[in-house]
Amino acid sequence: MKALLRSARIAPKKANIIARIVRGMSVSEAQDFLSRTHKKAARLFEDLLASAVANAAHNDRQDPQVLIVKEVVVNQGSSLRRGVPMARGRVRPIRKFLSHISVTLGVRNS
Repeated sequence: MKALLRSARIAPKKANIIARIVRGMSVSEAQDFLSRTHKKAARLFEDLLASAVANAAHNDRQDPQVLIVKEVVVNQGSSLRRGVPMARGRVRPIRKFLSHISVTLGVRNS
């Protein structure tokens, strides 16, 4: 019951803000929270969570009502290197970070 998103175009620092909040929530709570949050990371997590729920329902025959977000891992991917023109023909480097995001679901203990 896992879903991965590789090389997402968002910095890991920004994605971790949403990851810390969603970790430990039930799937329905997390989907409700993510749909009402105005952050780019929330849109990515919303799609990733839907994929993890579909994987759980199809591969493991789990009911989505009893699932919780067990683990969320955000790792730094590679970085895109860009440049900004500066005075006297110089170029200031800019790094745009990519993230690898992993969501693991578990069954609620009741």
